[in-house]
Amino acid sequence: MLNEAARVGATVAEAFDAAGRAGFETEVLVVDDGSTDDSGAAAAAAGAQVIRQANKGRLEARRAGLAAATGDLVLFLDSRVRIEPGGLAFVAEHLSLGSVWNGHAVTEAAGNPYGRFWDVVSALAFARYLDDPRTTSFGTDDFDAFPKGTTCFLAPRDLLDQAFDAVETRYADPRYANDDTPLIRWIAARTPIWISPGFACLYRPRRSLQGFVRHAFHRGIVFLDGHGRRESRYRPVVVAFYPLSAGFVAATAVWPPTVVVVGGAVAGAAALAAVRKHRPAADVRAFATLAPLYAVAHGLGMWRALSASGR
Repeated sequence: MLNEAARVGATVAEAFDAAGRAGFETEVLVVDDGSTDDSGAAAAAAGAQVIRQANKGRLEARRAGLAAATGDLVLFLDSRVRIEPGGLAFVAEHLSLGSVWNGHAVTEAAGNPYGRFWDVVSALAFARYLDDPRTTSFGTDDFDAFPKGTTCFLAPRDLLDQAFDAVETRYADPRYANDDTPLIRWIAARTPIWISPGFACLYRPRRSLQGFVRHAFHRGIVFLDGHGRRESRYRPVVVAFYPLSAGFVAATAVWPPTVVVVGGAVAGAAALAAVRKHRPAADVRAFATLAPLYAVAHGLGMWRALSASGR
């Protein structure tokens, strides 16, 4: 975690509660990744064992937590994610299906346009599952069609150890590394990954414009690391992005209204996509309004990633 003093206590308390309902013997480890607020103290007050390190990014924070874990099963859980009380009990009852489970994340969207934006993104990107949420599994063939992430991810510790040893980032600076997609894809090639509304968690997105833009920029950086790989179905998008975005900048230099035209086209396409998903009007407005801004911030992140790659 990084500067999550306001949220981490509740996350820890609910993790203890969910584990207790499942009958698991539990240790809760929180990695304080160079926070400058009272995140570590808040986590410790909630009963967690706190591991402190200089800011190295999410991948190295997860690696540190994994190295300190002693249980057979490990649950990665972000400080912005609150696991539902019965989530781990559901997994405990269904371990006969498999031992790797990705949380069914529900975005806290009410009263938050940024939350509404992310809710629509998920609905569009992962329609195959979210149009009909159910207990199911996925592997490498349908990997990119399902929501996944180490924000709420449970797997055997030895399997996670192997994944961390096998997967490398393209960046010399670990803060830029993608902390979930390559790892989970490696695991999916070896065992099915299960997902179900029964193993649910609540994701609490940023609530400020500044936080939204920073998050979008960071996602652009990690997107290249996660999907600029041959095995990703989004690799053609990554490859095409750089000449297309360079062309956009050149066109804007020649004819500045290009920005307005392209921005309007992006907003219009976003609104249409949300309407076709039968989203509420507030979702359509939020998605259409924020899509151009997100595209710019994400794109800048991808350019920053390209300049930082080469490990």
